Parts: sequence; structure tokens; C-alpha cells
Amino acid sequence: MTDGTYVEWREWGPEAFAEAASSNRPVLLSLSATWCTGCHEMDATTYAEPRIAANVNEGFVPIRVDVDRNPRVRERYNMGGFPTTAFLTPTGELLTGAGYLAPDGMRGVLESVRQMWNEKGRGAGRVPRALDADLPPRGEVSEAIEGHLAGQLEVKYDDEHAGWGTDAKFPLPRTVEFALKRDRQRALRTLDAVRDHLADDVDGGFFRFAGTREWADVAYEKPIDTNAAVTRAFANAYLYTGEAAYRDPAADAIGFLTDDLWTGYGVGGSLGPGLGRAYYAAPADERAELDPPRRDLTVYAGGNALAADALLTFAAYTDADRPREYAERILAGLERDLIDAETGAVTRYRAGDEVGETDLLEDAARVVAAYTRAAGVLGEGAEIARTVADRAIEELHVDGSFVDGPRSGAGLLDRPFRPLDGNVEMATALCDLAALTGEERYREVARETAEAFAGATERLGVQVAGYGSLAGRLLRGTTVVVVGTEPGSDLHRAAWRVADHEKVVVPNAHRADAPTPEPVDEGEAVVFADGSVSAAATTPDELMGRVTETISSRPNNG
Repeated sequence: MTDGTYVEWREWGPEAFAEAASSNRPVLLSLSATWCTGCHEMDATTYAEPRIAANVNEGFVPIRVDVDRNPRVRERYNMGGFPTTAFLTPTGELLTGAGYLAPDGMRGVLESVRQMWNEKGRGAGRVPRALDADLPPRGEVSEAIEGHLAGQLEVKYDDEHAGWGTDAKFPLPRTVEFALKRDRQRALRTLDAVRDHLADDVDGGFFRFAGTREWADVAYEKPIDTNAAVTRAFANAYLYTGEAAYRDPAADAIGFLTDDLWTGYGVGGSLGPGLGRAYYAAPADERAELDPPRRDLTVYAGGNALAADALLTFAAYTDADRPREYAERILAGLERDLIDAETGAVTRYRAGDEVGETDLLEDAARVVAAYTRAAGVLGEGAEIARTVADRAIEELHVDGSFVDGPRSGAGLLDRPFRPLDGNVEMATALCDLAALTGEERYREVARETAEAFAGATERLGVQVAGYGSLAGRLLRGTTVVVVGTEPGSDLHRAAWRVADHEKVVVPNAHRADAPTPEPVDEGEAVVFADGSVSAAATTPDELMGRVTETISSRPNNG
């Protein structure tokens, strides 16, 4: 464009920052997403205003970034939600930032940033605290971590409306999973609220969050990550309760993932919002007459691995064929397009000629978890889990914890970032892999990773409650049910019904070539828990008896 009517967006990369440096202009970074309601509204109002567009084009170098495709940029510059409007120096330091800006607000911010730049120039930039050179505070993995986060479940819980927090309500599926073993009633009440307010009763699936404490003002956005993680949380609640109230929403969400977002070989990235309230408020027979929501059918490695994990979890608890079959199709697609089985490199996505980044922590952690789950449910996947885990440890485990990706790139991408949630996700997957294979080296890396953040325990909130699960497992060990039968046998199916969603099940342990912490005789099963080993069981009833005899009482099992 040359008339200044529209914002002339650049792609993220060294060329845009070089342009900012040579022209001595700050960068306006817009973080957006296909599913983001506010992002599309801001494009239709604020950036579509000709004088604002002209001002942006004249005084700034505007860069547009899709946060799903570029998670490293997202994590470094996110101003608390999307859209994010961040202003940067030509070397990527942060000047200031905001979220959604209406036209009047944008005019004021543009003038303020222009004045700041004229007065202070590049000296006004700062490096966000999470990207400074200091490592997180190390400490000992102790019961204090799990105890503190279990306490946060109560302190931050909304007794009136369920869920955690007093403002917007997110489903927080990993917090729910932590609570299922430690504060079950609060976990189930939260899932009840998610089902009643965030579930799409017509098409299945879950919306991303509600804007108020009362679970109102729903954001009608259905990303794959939210749907996969919440589906797994509902499946795990079904494991403990046996109630259809938790099984059915999970089944409906699986239908959404394998229908509305299905690409033929994987699950697309997101759906929504389209017409938003009008579409989702319409009865089922009227929705077909309305314009459908926006759909992003990009197949992301991490999101699909998480979806496969959720589908396999549900299949293991219910014997449902369709989720298992679609999980197998997802894993086959990942192996064909996004996972290098020889090197363990995971590529975030491929879309035509566009190829995403490789060796991102989020993707690798979820792939390791999914293939470890597949090994337990399907009897296949351990080798890929090992290969990807080994690659991640080699490339991303630096100074005792994992960085989020390669330490290179434009802006502040060369600064190491150590996200706690990503480290917990990877360390938890490594604990599972160690339990599956008996290879202690994975558990050692998980422990070192957990220790890297233990000095900050008192500052941690309920959103990272999964860290408490990790600490508990490192202290007490993982419950492992080793089964000397093929997947799908009565004994194998019974092993998955053991009421501990953090357990690991190892089938085929009678075979010489099978990964297992301990071989067992064909037709037998053995339980490892809390440092104890059960006598062998040969029937499902015997196995449940061995579990009762072997597993120690857990803290506040609800």
C-alpha cells in the first residue's frame, strides 16, 4: 500500500528490525490470533481508521505476529492477553504496551510513545524481568512445594461460583487435575461450572474463558490447546467418579476435535469466534443458516500431541474405539510431517511452503507425554518418546532447566526464557517416561529441573499447581502397573481403571523387547508404588486387590 489507508504490516524477522534501526523508528508489535475476538475487532475499528493507519505507517515499523505460530514471541511480549499492542526499540527491548486499544486509546498511546522516543530514544527500552540473565532461584524439592500449592487451592477458590480467582474465570485444567487427588470436591465443582458455562452444548468443545467471576461474558473461542487439556481433565474426573456428568462433556469435545477441527490427518488450531454470541446463542437448527466461525486448520505439533494424549486417556478409561482410532491417526500424521524419528526434532507446523520453528519446549514436552501415553495404551510409542526427550535434553536443558527454544532470532529471541509451566510439563513427561522404561536418567533430569524453581515456591500461585504434582511424584515416586499382556486384555484394561490419573501403565512387559521398568511373567500384573512391589495378579479383581494393598494413602484424596 502507498496511500496510507491501511497498516502496512511486516513479518517478524531481522529485516523488519533492521528497517526500524535504519529509519530510527520504534516497532509497533501486534500479537494476534485467528480465534481472538478482540483482535478482529481491533482490525475492523482501530487499525482500519485511516488517520491511525497513516500515523502507524509514518512513525513506526508495524509487525504482525500470529501467537499460535510464534509462541516464543508471544511469551516474551504478551501484555496479559490478546490482542497485545507492544512498542519496542529496534533491538527488541520493550518500551511500553497495552492490550485492546479502541481508536481514541490508540491515538493517545501513539502520541505518548512518539514523545517518549523523541525524548529518550533507545534508552527508554527495557528487557522484561523474565528474560534477564539471572537463573530462577534453586532449592530443594520438598513437601513444602506440594503443600503450598494445595493450600492455594483453598485460599484462591471462589466458594460462591467455583473456580479459582475473583475476576475472569479460566478452566485451568492442570489445576483441576492437581486438585482431583488433593481437593476433589473443589475440582469437581469447578468442572461442573466449566460444563455449565463454557461447554458448547450444540457442537461440543469448550470455550476459552469467561470474562466475569460468575462465568458470564464468555469468550466464544475454541482453541485446540484449551479443548484438549480440558477434555483430559474431564476424562480424569470420570476415572475417579464413574459419572456421566464428566464422561459426556469429554466425549462431546472429542467429537468437536475430530469433526469440526479435523483436517483429514490431524486437528486444526482453533475455531471462533465468527459471529460470536449470535452464532452460539442460536439453536442447533438455526446455526446452519448463519456464517460459521473462523477456522484455523493449521496442524500444530504440540496441540495435536496434547489432543492425542486426551483421546488416549479417554479411550483407556472407557474402551471407546473412535477416540483411540483418531489418536492413532493424529500420531501417524505427526510422525509423517512434524517429527523426525531419527533425530527427535519436532517442527511446530507446516502450512504450504511455510514451516514453523523446530525444537520448541512446548511442542517437545507434549510429544514426549503423548507417545509415553501411547506406549501405555497402544503398546507403541516409547522409542519416539525417548528420541524426542533426548533431543530436548541436549538442545534445551541449559544450566539446570529448560529454555523455551533456540537461543537465536530477532528481537529478544536470543535471550533465554525458562517458563515454569513448560518446564513442569516437560519434567512431568520425563517422570512418565522414566516410569515406563525404568531409565532413571529421565527422572534425574526431571528432579534437577524441579529443583531449579524450588526457591520461588512461596511466590507461586494456583495457575502452576502442576508443579505440586511434579514435586509429589519426585518425592513419593510414580505408581506403575506393569502388565504381562498385550494392550486391550482384561488385565490391561483393569490397570487403566486404577483410580490414580498420575499412574503409568506398562503393557507387554512379558516380552523381551518391550520397554519396562521390570519384566513380569506372561498373564501377570505387578504394582509398584511408594517403594513397594505387590505380589503378582492374574485377574482384574486380583489386580485391584494388589493396588489396595500396595498404594499408601494419598494426601487428602477428597
